[in-house]
Amino acid sequence: MLRLVTSAGRDGLAVAELARRADLTRPTTHRLLTALRHEGLVDLDEPTGHWMPGPELYLMGTVAAARYDVTEVARDVVRSLAVRTEESAFLSVRRGDETVCLLREEGSFPIRSFVLHEGVRFPLGVASAGLAILAFLPPHDVDAYLERHPELSETWGASHGVTSMRTRLRDTQERGFALNPGLIVAGSFGLGAAVFTREGHPQWALSLTGVDFRFGPDRLSELGRTLLAHAHQLTTRIASRR
Repeated sequence: MLRLVTSAGRDGLAVAELARRADLTRPTTHRLLTALRHEGLVDLDEPTGHWMPGPELYLMGTVAAARYDVTEVARDVVRSLAVRTEESAFLSVRRGDETVCLLREEGSFPIRSFVLHEGVRFPLGVASAGLAILAFLPPHDVDAYLERHPELSETWGASHGVTSMRTRLRDTQERGFALNPGLIVAGSFGLGAAVFTREGHPQWALSLTGVDFRFGPDRLSELGRTLLAHAHQLTTRIASRR
C-alpha cells in the first residue's frame, strides 16, 4: 500500500483507485490507510480525498539516504545530460523487479514527453531505464525474472512477451543502451543506459525521453553516445564514493 501511495506522485490517489490497484475491497483499503495514517506514513488531503505519502516517510528517508541515496552525486550529471541533449533526462534506481524514478531534469526543447516523473515505477524491461538494467543482469537472473512475470505481455503489450523481450535485451547489450520507441506511450521515445555499482551490478539507469520525431536515425547515435558517456561518468563517481 505504501508503494502504491508513493508511486502516485504529488497528486495522490483516491481510496477507490488504491483499492483497485491493490486488488482489495474498499473497506479493507480504508482500514489499512487509516492505520498507516495513524503512524504518519500516509496522509489524507481533505479537499481532494486523495491519499499521499506522510511526514514519517520523509524522516525515514533522510536516515536511509546516507546509505542508499546517490541523487546528490547524480544531480549535475542528469542536468548536464538534459542540457547537452535538450531532452528530458532522468535517474532511476532498481528496487526488486521494478525501477523507480528518482530525478527528472527538463530539457530545453519545448515539446516534451511526460511518461516519467519522480516516484513513478515500472517493471524491469518496460521503460528504457528498466530495459537497460535488465539487459546487464546475469542471465539466470533474467530467466528468473521473465518466469516470475508472465503477465508483462498482457499488461504492457505483445512487445513485452518473452521472445520479443529477449530480442530487445540482446539488442541493448550489443548497442550498449536501450531503446523504447513508443512502447509505453505512442509518440514518445526513450533511451536508457545502465549505471553500475562498484562491484559491477546494474543498480541505476540514466534515461532520456522526448517526442519520437526528435529521435531519428542520424541523431539517435549521437544521443546514445552522450547518454553512455554520462552513465560512465556517474558509474565512476559512485565507485569512488566512500
